[in-house]
Amino acid sequence: MNKKDIQNREDVSALVNSFYKKIRVDETLGPIFNKVIKDWDEHLDRLTTFWETSLFMTKKLDKKYYGNPLAAHVEVDRRFNHSITNTHFGLWLNLWFETLDELFEGEVAENAKRRARKMGTFMFMNIFAARGEK
Repeated sequence: MNKKDIQNREDVSALVNSFYKKIRVDETLGPIFNKVIKDWDEHLDRLTTFWETSLFMTKKLDKKYYGNPLAAHVEVDRRFNHSITNTHFGLWLNLWFETLDELFEGEVAENAKRRARKMGTFMFMNIFAARGEK
């Protein structure tokens, strides 16, 4: 089967929804996400907007993401007694790559991998740094 590249919001939504189905049942990540996220439909829509904005920043989009994902992740780490580790980010990234590879191929899909890798590193480093702040 020939896979296509990520081309639009519908593709991003398919990626995000497939990915979070895996996250929700993962034995390590699921308990964290399922405890924190109260409205999955709203969260999936927001993450679709986040990834659509990130991947198609030069396109005119109906929705653009505005928010502070770092602050949200720092708060999650605080709520879980600063127990988020690089292992959590590694599992997240592996599931992201797996889902991308199952559904898509091409330049935008590869960019989604690069952006996720950079974002994961940025998030983890800044979560760790925030633990020392009062």
